[in-house]
Amino acid sequence: MIEAGLILQEAAAIYDDLNAHHVQSYGPDARGHSARSEVIISDGAIDYPKAPQLDAVVFTTQEALERYSADQKPKAIVIVDAEVHVNERPGEASVYALDLLKTADAQGRDGLAHAVALGALAKLCPVVSRTALESALKDHVPRGGEDVYLAAFDAGYKLGEAAQPQEF
Repeated sequence: MIEAGLILQEAAAIYDDLNAHHVQSYGPDARGHSARSEVIISDGAIDYPKAPQLDAVVFTTQEALERYSADQKPKAIVIVDAEVHVNERPGEASVYALDLLKTADAQGRDGLAHAVALGALAKLCPVVSRTALESALKDHVPRGGEDVYLAAFDAGYKLGEAAQPQEF
């Protein structure tokens, strides 16, 4: 998901001409279940490089949800993998449980979860345009593999189109 943050930042700053700043976790968490990637996007100046509260979050593991869910705004958009269990609505958040990891696995290639998650995020929280995200995604993939990653992004976008907020 750290790669997703880098792509989101680039899409906002380069392709949508917005201000964007990316912060990621380092150390042993960077490759574990609770890695963290934050992106601040604004059409104005960014005064501080860390978001005090998040408008949208994506959790692919239970551990990440439990560790970081307190950092979101009360009316945040919360996207979780379908295997992650949200027992109660955090504030007034809209919670979407999507088959992010299964959809990524179904693409037939490892390492596509970030592309699927970005697609879902593009639909459910359209702060950055789909075109910008697709362009930035192509910048971050091995040459010749663009179609595979764009197909994963599109699969995530379709998950977002079909998504309904969870009832609690």
